[in-house]
Amino acid sequence: MSITADVRPAAYSARGFTDLTDLTPRELAERAGYELEGAPPIEVLRWAIDRFSPNFAITASMQDTVLVHMASKVRPGVPVIFLDTGYHFAETIGTADAAESVYGLNLLRIRPKLTVAQQDEAYGPRLYERDPDLCCGMRKVQPLQEAMRPYVAWATGLRRDEAESRQSARLVEWDEKKNRVKVNPLVAWSDEQIEAYIAENGVLMNPLLSEGYGSVGCEPCTLKGLGRSGRWANQNKTECGLHV
Repeated sequence: MSITADVRPAAYSARGFTDLTDLTPRELAERAGYELEGAPPIEVLRWAIDRFSPNFAITASMQDTVLVHMASKVRPGVPVIFLDTGYHFAETIGTADAAESVYGLNLLRIRPKLTVAQQDEAYGPRLYERDPDLCCGMRKVQPLQEAMRPYVAWATGLRRDEAESRQSARLVEWDEKKNRVKVNPLVAWSDEQIEAYIAENGVLMNPLLSEGYGSVGCEPCTLKGLGRSGRWANQNKTECGLHV
């Protein structure tokens, strides 16, 4: 599939986004990232869905379901990629199940090539302790790369205030590693704005967030703590590799 097909920007009248017809995907991402800055998240998501569907997907960690809730309002049936690593908390799987049922999601549960047992046999138990980058690579990064093959663009729930490594993220940007347009509708939102949206819309959220977990990842690598401080505690690691 050619990544240059069907990626021309739609007009975004509220901010004067013009109908540019000769942009490459990289140029489109750079222009949209500039011109859509400050637009409401749901309008950024609407622009992306209108522009790139059917070659567009959303990734969801099921920490909360703000982004997939918005997508269900814009266009039900947009593919939602959930990386089922085999190490998730039961609460995370339960949140995915509930979101699929309540929002009517087209939920794609993507699993690694190796089960946990197979990985333990091949690499030894508790690889996540000895080489967390390798573990994340096999259980998150590689599966996402495979799952993204049909799509020219994807949306994430990434936010600037989650970590120092994310502070330069744009609403729309070019992902060099994935060779895709990456859309981050919630990138400028604060914790307070996320919480307000959840309260106002009755959005499903991972129950672990109300039990002292500031950020929810794989169970062996997640401790209670504020923000992302509970992720990969006592290790020199802040990202799984999906966004760097």
